[in-house]
Amino acid sequence: MTSQFKTVLLLGFLSAIVIILGGLLGGRGGIIIAFGLAIIMNVGSYWYSDQIVLSMYHARETTYDDAPYIHNIVEELARNAQLPKPKIYIVPEETPNAFATGRDPEHSAVAVTEGIMRCLSPEQLRGVLAHEMAHIKNRDILIQTIAGVMGSAIVTLANIFQFTAIFGSRDEDSPNPIVSLLLAILAPIAASLIQMAISRSREFLADETGAYISRDPLALASALNTLGQMSGQLPLSSGNPSTAQLFIVQPTFALGANVERLFSTHPPLEERIQRLQMLARR
Repeated sequence: MTSQFKTVLLLGFLSAIVIILGGLLGGRGGIIIAFGLAIIMNVGSYWYSDQIVLSMYHARETTYDDAPYIHNIVEELARNAQLPKPKIYIVPEETPNAFATGRDPEHSAVAVTEGIMRCLSPEQLRGVLAHEMAHIKNRDILIQTIAGVMGSAIVTLANIFQFTAIFGSRDEDSPNPIVSLLLAILAPIAASLIQMAISRSREFLADETGAYISRDPLALASALNTLGQMSGQLPLSSGNPSTAQLFIVQPTFALGANVERLFSTHPPLEERIQRLQMLARR
């Protein structure tokens, strides 16, 4: 199944959730409004999802003069992967993490936090950047970024719906508040399950592809071990849990922290590290 077809399926499913929520919020009028909103979200997600996510984390584009060694690493990895060099962004967060975004390799970006540049060795950071380049090479970035943006919108709409279901009108035409509240709770869970399925199946492949791009599987394995020990201790102060699948390791969020405890968007780090170690032995 091509990544383009998967993207269409994802957009269709998440749009259906938005339309159902709209119908429960406002009946036929709500469906019409939600349908229009879904169209705007689909178009906006395809063309601008990368900028939406980068702005969520207050990421700033960095020049060669700002971080020459990161630019040198990314340029080398891009040559190894036979890809255009992506733009490089810095996220002003102490938690060590990184992600890639964009709609295709020609419009891609790699973002790293300030914390990851301080806590990893150059070899470990190279392994992390190779993993993110692998996501670009495997064309995971569009579907993962869209899933994050659409999931964030669905969670926001569901929160509004929960408030309406509890405190809204009690007319005959109003939906059953218990059913409405239940659906409002299940909608973001459904979106999270889709994001989890997308990310888990692609992280292993990105690890393997990244190991080949960097030609150093153990550097990525070592980086994952360090990130696993530190990321849970330093929560992200910005962003949205619905974008968790973008990051190289499962992040913790200062706001909405309960969401990522329910569903892990990443496979176990121990299993990822073991696979990289096996790859190094081969």
